[in-house]
Amino acid sequence: MTSAERPSTSTSTSSHFLVLGGGCFWCTEAAYQLLPGVKSVVSGYAGGHRANPTYEQICTGTTGHAEVIRVEFDPAQTSLERLLEFFWDAHDPTQVDGQGNDHGPQYRSIILYTDEAQRLAAEKSRTAAQADFRDPITTEIVPLEKFWPAEAYHQDYFAKHPNEGYCRFVIAPKVKKLEKQLGSGK
Repeated sequence: MTSAERPSTSTSTSSHFLVLGGGCFWCTEAAYQLLPGVKSVVSGYAGGHRANPTYEQICTGTTGHAEVIRVEFDPAQTSLERLLEFFWDAHDPTQVDGQGNDHGPQYRSIILYTDEAQRLAAEKSRTAAQADFRDPITTEIVPLEKFWPAEAYHQDYFAKHPNEGYCRFVIAPKVKKLEKQLGSGK
């Protein structure tokens, strides 16, 4: 086995995961792909009661699931706290069951924690973020029971379809705004 094939035990190659939803997963996926230390972002579904949900089922608003992303990150390059701080900038956590023109419980603001440390970090982050919003934050913080990856055509949607209407008029302006914020050190 060569050194390239041997698994590394270095902390710089370890991965942690965070599952969250802030409206359409195409938007949150594109936003989190901007962050240094993020290794991958997978769009999917979580927080509901239906096993193996499909996009069509999610769109009915009856599965209990939200459109979410699973962020894989390197804790040596970015922290859970930084990812949570970015979450409050990447969407409007005060809007109930939706984001912008996307309405329904599948578009709700949600953080799904995998352990007590994530729960505490999410609650602390939400409390700190509230100072930046006039209206109450409505973000749910709940345990992750199961993450269901979305269909393949949803993955990297913005990167693959930058000229599609929703991408041009909804995602692109959001990405541009977040890039500016990241460039200014926020």
